[in-house]
Amino acid sequence: MRDFIFENRTKIIFGRNTEKYVGPEAIKYGKKALLHYGGGSIKKIGVYNKIIDSLKTAGIDITELGGVVPNPRLDLVYKGIELVKENNIDIIIAVGGGSVIDSAKAIAIGACYDGDVWDFFSGKADAEKALPVATVLTIPAAGSESSNSSVITNSDGKLKRGYTNNVITPVFSILNPENTYSLPPYQIACGAADILAHLMERYFVNVELVDLTDRLIEGAMQNIIKFAPLAIENPENYDIRAEVMWVGTVAHNNLLDTGRGGDWASHGIEHELSGIYDIAHGAGLAIVFPAWMKYVKTLNPFKLVQFGQRVFGITDKSNDETIDIAIQKLEDFFHSIGLATRLSDINIDDTYFDEMAEKAVSKNKNSTIGSYVKLDFDAVKEIYQLAL
Repeated sequence: MRDFIFENRTKIIFGRNTEKYVGPEAIKYGKKALLHYGGGSIKKIGVYNKIIDSLKTAGIDITELGGVVPNPRLDLVYKGIELVKENNIDIIIAVGGGSVIDSAKAIAIGACYDGDVWDFFSGKADAEKALPVATVLTIPAAGSESSNSSVITNSDGKLKRGYTNNVITPVFSILNPENTYSLPPYQIACGAADILAHLMERYFVNVELVDLTDRLIEGAMQNIIKFAPLAIENPENYDIRAEVMWVGTVAHNNLLDTGRGGDWASHGIEHELSGIYDIAHGAGLAIVFPAWMKYVKTLNPFKLVQFGQRVFGITDKSNDETIDIAIQKLEDFFHSIGLATRLSDINIDDTYFDEMAEKAVSKNKNSTIGSYVKLDFDAVKEIYQLAL
């Protein structure tokens, strides 16, 4: 196990009717809030009015900015930064899923920086401070409600890039599973794939003797594999939705990184897919991760064998058979919740494979991504080919 420092400042307020705490918590950080959200869904499910009432009761002035879309855009971040500066905003409250929260985080650092906020995502600068961000989660998926990361898409060049810094970790997050009842099955499925991918990215590492976090991750993976289909079948079962919402948070709050780190190649490979084709992140991960496993299985089989044995209960098989069965079971899970596992299934061909592979590896100075197996341009391109 590696040495580590674990820090997570997010106060989690979990349960029914917890929207009432937004005002009392937000007023601790100031009297002017930017309410940031996507489309009209938060108004349809009633959470918008609850938040407005809570903020007004606490005496907080509200400026609104809607319009966040999946794979959140840099252009809206720029608009948010302008609003924050014009209105002397004290805190940003993101209501929605990972896209809204990531957009809010980008606004929070951009508002405290004299340069272009894209500098942080392109690696040209590092943030020293940010406005406080709070969240009211409505989509269990990205885990951004208590993570220190944000992913933004720059339409100029179709670049999707992430940034990690503890200053953008939310100060508090409201998690009410009831706010997920109206989500379409496809959105639950994409969220489940994202959650499972966050766990797998942390699981596939070469660090020796990290059995505690191995077991925690394995249990979390089994949890989402069990409860995601049930959440689709039982959309208003509070306890089932609570399981999915909480595992999504735990999967990405860095607790499961401790002493081990992560791989993150599959995320890097998928970012190029959704950057060009604007597909849902979780849908892309359901295609990329099995292809990644097929590529690395002969190069570094150990953790894949353990994955098959411990997560899927595969016994009395050779290592090669265990891995192949595990990959098939993973694909079967994605199919069971309505997700494709091939690029050809969603009408994507090899047109941009060279461009995507180049973008994926060019983010790093050594022109490779991943740690479980280091992947260069040719390896990334081969993984796209395996995903066809």
